[in-house]
Amino acid sequence: MNEKEEIRHSKWNMASYGAGSGAREFINMAFSSVVYFYYESVIGLNSAIVALAFIFFAIYNMFNDPILGYLIERPFKFTRKWGRRFPWLMMSGIPLGLSYIIVFWPPIFDPISEEWALFAWLLFTSCLFDTFHSLFFVSYLSLFPEKFQSDRERRLASGIYIPIGVIGVALGAMVPPLIFKYPGTAPHDQVLMSFLVQGVVVALICIIGVLLAIPGYKEDPDTVERYLAIMEKKPKEESFFKTLWKALKQKSFIVYMVIYTMYQSQITTMQSSIHYAVNFVIPPPPGISKNLMATLIFAAFLIGVIASTPFWVKMSHKVNNNKTIMLTASIFLGIFILPLLFIKDYFAVVLIMLIWGVPLGGFWIMIFPVMSDVIDEATIIQGKPKEAVYSGFSQFFGRLGIVAQALTFGIVHALTGFQEGASTQTPLAQFGIQIHLALVPAIFILFGAFIFWKFYELTPEKIRENQIKLKEMGLK
Repeated sequence: MNEKEEIRHSKWNMASYGAGSGAREFINMAFSSVVYFYYESVIGLNSAIVALAFIFFAIYNMFNDPILGYLIERPFKFTRKWGRRFPWLMMSGIPLGLSYIIVFWPPIFDPISEEWALFAWLLFTSCLFDTFHSLFFVSYLSLFPEKFQSDRERRLASGIYIPIGVIGVALGAMVPPLIFKYPGTAPHDQVLMSFLVQGVVVALICIIGVLLAIPGYKEDPDTVERYLAIMEKKPKEESFFKTLWKALKQKSFIVYMVIYTMYQSQITTMQSSIHYAVNFVIPPPPGISKNLMATLIFAAFLIGVIASTPFWVKMSHKVNNNKTIMLTASIFLGIFILPLLFIKDYFAVVLIMLIWGVPLGGFWIMIFPVMSDVIDEATIIQGKPKEAVYSGFSQFFGRLGIVAQALTFGIVHALTGFQEGASTQTPLAQFGIQIHLALVPAIFILFGAFIFWKFYELTPEKIRENQIKLKEMGLK
């Protein structure tokens, strides 16, 4: 196979596909980094109740993803005309943005006497947001291995869309604190209104990204026709639980899910900690507001990721071993975050985040190629395409990261005496914030790296064998 045959889509089309990643990463990052802080530190809802809401939200999230993936995997009347993924992406993208707004628009409840009413609102709006997020992201993930089929094209597409996704992540972290006001910096009513305004701005930016991605969502007609031909030969659909059981017996899938879950646990816990660190732990330098502090911290890792992306793309082609690249990035993701357990100097924190962004770029470059390798093997095992089902399963496990973050915050805050709604915290509570900023996230990712190193067996040789088998099945 020559290079022209391996690369079937233009770089502009890959960039449009990346706009979808940017929109999704943007709004997901805003949600992950702001919502917990908003309900605990701004509204003043009890820490244990916020943690409980996030645990229930994560449980819903875990089952929502694979069930939606299973339901949208089958062909529909519109599949031949509109494609397998395009309709779902369009139906979920705009509601995803709008649902973000109402998370920050709770009824006026007293956080003490009406705490369970606020709990119900947080849980309901979070689950509504996640329903649209799951439908969008499962469809988006499923499109990647279908659209970009060779190893070379997948790495090239990753190298193009990853920086766009990274910009989305960074903007999702940087934009909200440029708009909202931290508690104690303005009257409480103004603080609450500022969070609602950021919700509207975040939603609008997300919707613009979704619209820019429309050309990238378009599927190749020949790919859709091959899928429909296979489904006509095998019309009987396996049950959800039988499909899940086959997935759980696939070793490469389970091992990948471990490192993916540990990565999500690290990212969710660490990034949700940054607003706590800015507001309670890190002394602001002269002339720099807390809002600007948070923005620059998140900007630092953006620079690290974008600057390192060409290096990781080149290295992935040279090494030609997806496992090696992902493992290397994972180890450094754990090591480079540990200094934040002790360091409080603002500029040192920014430097550490810049350095930490370098291995983050490597991990992001490898997520879709490694997942695509696993899905290719799954297609051979299952006998027909199961991209959406496996993407849903991956999110099922990945959402354990939300549970990990909620439990970490709930336990650490309870043990260190964190005061909800307070403008300052005790030294012990401040050290607790550093624990869930650095130590716990490092443990998560290093454990995942160990399991991945020990048990992942999809070598370059095995991947090439699977590519040949897929061609023989008429899927390439």
